[in-house]
Amino acid sequence: MAESRLTAEGTHQGAFTTLDWGLLLGPAVIWGSSFFFIEIGLRAFEPMVITGLRVLFGFLALSFIPSARVPVDRRDLPRIALLGFTWMAFPLSMFSISEQWIASSVAGMLNAAMPLFTAIVATFLLRRAPGRNQMLGLGVGFVGVILISLPTIGDGSSSALGVGLVLAAIAFYAVSINLAIPIQQKYGSIPMFWRMQAFALVMLAPFSLASVPSSHFEWPSLLCCIALGALGTGLAFVLAGNLAGRVGASRASIITYLMPPLSILLGVAFLDETLAVLAAVGTPIVLVGAWLTSRADRAPRVAPIIDGELSVCEEPTTSKRR
Repeated sequence: MAESRLTAEGTHQGAFTTLDWGLLLGPAVIWGSSFFFIEIGLRAFEPMVITGLRVLFGFLALSFIPSARVPVDRRDLPRIALLGFTWMAFPLSMFSISEQWIASSVAGMLNAAMPLFTAIVATFLLRRAPGRNQMLGLGVGFVGVILISLPTIGDGSSSALGVGLVLAAIAFYAVSINLAIPIQQKYGSIPMFWRMQAFALVMLAPFSLASVPSSHFEWPSLLCCIALGALGTGLAFVLAGNLAGRVGASRASIITYLMPPLSILLGVAFLDETLAVLAAVGTPIVLVGAWLTSRADRAPRVAPIIDGELSVCEEPTTSKRR
């Protein structure tokens, strides 16, 4: 068996174990499907209705986890409320709005750029960089993301706006993970996300309710919103947080690299979306980046990188509350 080195924070830097791969693939499948669910949701609901329902069902899912109700110091609530906007209300709305103009598969593929955005933010704000292998993997993966994006950007102003909204959402995710680190270290991931969603619900309520008259009811759309919330904004965060605690946030961020293939498959197979040649070339490049990022470094470093449609939390902590 290959030796697995442990960092001071308790994470291992060796090759992924079976459990690590399970924790990786779970969120990757859930978040990779989320763009497909949004597209089905848009057939009946306005974008802000989808976002409101998504956060609602995510909040309800986490409410069944006892640790979500760990007491939080009142002085930390303003930061959690800010995260409710930057990590939940704003970026989730941007994803729903953007898919009015771009294909679900393109939104999913663009999302793979998230680790690079967060690495840039972390480098400037925390002066910490990923290890050599992780940095190489991020760079290779981003080349693939560029190739995937080019055909959509050339489709016109509306498509370009959709791409811009996704990139704006990713930028907010990148900032959020750095803001979230002290709170997550103090209380753990689940209590933080649960309260973030509660604040986001309050922020979204006026916009979601105002959009209800322009929507109509269809069961497939509702079921997709339930899946978006309970799985994508609930369970996936728990799994990704556990993975980050085991292998470090930099390597957990490869979840976002495994999402594009599923986004492509669902979009082409069930939504009649077209896979451009550049996207077909870029996707395996993204997967190579994911493989490189999962490899062990000779000298482990700490770098907070966000995971997937949303994200992984910080580099593992010593918090006693979980």
